[in-house]
Amino acid sequence: MGTLVGHVAPGFGFLLIGLWHLFNHIKLHALNPKSYKGPSWFPSAKFRYLELVLIMAGSTASIAMELFIGPDRHQPLDPDGTIPSNHLHNFEHSSISMTFFLYAACAIVLDRAHVQAQFGLTQLLGAIAFAQQLLLFHLHSADHMGPEGQYHLLLQLLVLVSLSTTLISIGLPTSFLVSFVRSLSIFFQGLWLIVMGFALWTPSLIPKGCYMNDEDGHMVVRCSSNEALHRANSLVNIQFSWFIIAVTLFAVSLYLVLVKLYGEKVQYFSLGNEDEESNDDVESQKSGAFDHSKSFIHVGKIFSHNHNDMER
Repeated sequence: MGTLVGHVAPGFGFLLIGLWHLFNHIKLHALNPKSYKGPSWFPSAKFRYLELVLIMAGSTASIAMELFIGPDRHQPLDPDGTIPSNHLHNFEHSSISMTFFLYAACAIVLDRAHVQAQFGLTQLLGAIAFAQQLLLFHLHSADHMGPEGQYHLLLQLLVLVSLSTTLISIGLPTSFLVSFVRSLSIFFQGLWLIVMGFALWTPSLIPKGCYMNDEDGHMVVRCSSNEALHRANSLVNIQFSWFIIAVTLFAVSLYLVLVKLYGEKVQYFSLGNEDEESNDDVESQKSGAFDHSKSFIHVGKIFSHNHNDMER
């Protein structure tokens, strides 16, 4: 994962899954605002398990890249069967991918088994995957002391949001906001991973006063002074804050567009028109009653006239 492709590829996967969930949760809530219940994953029209199969395929590709394709000898172990220090991060990254693979595989099994606790168990498996991701990023064996460490620290905040909302959704499955924030955090994870890949492994994007250094076969960004390091970390923070604004604007815009497309059609009437219509109804009822009384009097007169003629 310690390369441009190693960050951009999984980031693109997180971004797509987050966007898929964000779109479907908004659409589902717009169509059924009163009976909304957010699912753990969304089946596709042609193949029900497409989302989960893609997660499994992406996880498998990540494991293969970390353990077999990436290493020079196409395997991460020393000749004596031990794990060398320069491949510890490969096992950490592949462990995260294994956990997401487990989540997707178990989600398929639970769906086909039609168990009663399917939603809760699936969400719990997702929470375990995010917890594994947070744990291994926080206790990473690689030295994340420079700008790379600041990028990873902010990434951990996004993973924490994904973990928290996944756990909360177990107890609040009908909360649209919980599903909305969870989907948005997954989307933001992917976007931030892509940004990390380009910012940390593109020489022209390295902050002023910092440089790329080859350490144990991996390119790491180092800074020449404490002032340069402080400036680089501050730039990362500013960048993250700008992305928060952009992602928030995107999410609100997407919500408004989808609600307009799929939302329930509600007709609104002004209070003045209702009062006028009610007054018209009352007047018509009064005039109807008056006409009815007039006709009743007229009938009475005819009956009286006929009665007098008979007496004569």
